[in-house]
Amino acid sequence: MSAAAVDHLHGDEPEPLLEAANRLMDRLPGYRVEIIDGMITVAPLRDGLHANALTTIMVPLLAAGLDDGGTEVLQAVGLWLPSGPQDYVIPDLALVDADLDEHLIENNCYDPACFRLVLEVTSGNYRTDLRHKVTAYAQAKIPVYVIVDRKHGRVHVLTDPLPGGYDRHEVYAPGQQAPLPASIGAEVSLDVDEIVRAGRPKR
Repeated sequence: MSAAAVDHLHGDEPEPLLEAANRLMDRLPGYRVEIIDGMITVAPLRDGLHANALTTIMVPLLAAGLDDGGTEVLQAVGLWLPSGPQDYVIPDLALVDADLDEHLIENNCYDPACFRLVLEVTSGNYRTDLRHKVTAYAQAKIPVYVIVDRKHGRVHVLTDPLPGGYDRHEVYAPGQQAPLPASIGAEVSLDVDEIVRAGRPKR
């Protein structure tokens, strides 16, 4: 994660964070720009292995029927955060209610109440996913937060959000199945070894 410096274009008035974040996205196509706790963060371009891990995770979610009817499995959809007046994040993957389009808040971001699960696959900014976003997603009352930690070869499943984090935090290693709560709308377990291998460099 890197915090972006916001340069002022005219006068001494600071540029609104949303405008600065959108300007950065225009300057850095493909980068993920977010505002967490009033700070702009910029995540690097994702590599092919990151995308491969996401595809591997989507397969069991789609096979369980979670994209047929009441819910949709989406990549990179904006989630408006309650932690600040302009805070938002763009999770790698989300399971959302099918009526998501009716709950647009601002800046192409949606009401967190529509999100049943969010998932992040770590890149160079893994500390953001493992620390800052834990608090952000819990404060937004996201019921399930899944982290694929490529650096350490683990899958984290966090449930039962509280104001400062999640009450339950299970960590799964290769050779284990990571069960997701049935509250997402289906019984799904993630094969940790398969996911870790999908996101690991071949050499």
